[in-house]
Amino acid sequence: MASEDDEPAGPPLTKQEFEALARFRFGIRRYLRFSEETVRRHGLTPQQYQLLLALKGFPDREWATVRELAERLQLRHHSVVELVDRAQGQGLVTRAANPDDARSVRVLLTAAGEGILGRLSALHRDELRRLDSTLTPPDWGEPAPAGSGAV
Repeated sequence: MASEDDEPAGPPLTKQEFEALARFRFGIRRYLRFSEETVRRHGLTPQQYQLLLALKGFPDREWATVRELAERLQLRHHSVVELVDRAQGQGLVTRAANPDDARSVRVLLTAAGEGILGRLSALHRDELRRLDSTLTPPDWGEPAPAGSGAV
């Protein structure tokens, strides 16, 4: 069932906008396929790479809680617990007590996790550079302000 948020704003898309949107979608899919194949060749699953990246890229600190990782990865809490368990079993992450909240633990990268993440992320950066124009989002212009009567 569609909600009010599912109603498009503004005029219908032009042919050029459809082409730009299709090109952008193709670029996203091409990048994701590259990512999946690359991390598997290096012995990780795509989810493990995303976990390592979420940890290293967490704002302002070098660790995150499972709850925070679940939010970042858009996964259920128990799925992240299983993902962390597998990554810990491979020596990629470790758990540490959270002195600020005894109900949670901190998840941190190990040196091995840092190493593989560094190599994989450099490859991802290089691929993003190659896909530069394909991954440039369409320029939709500014939407008309609500209640402006613009069509």
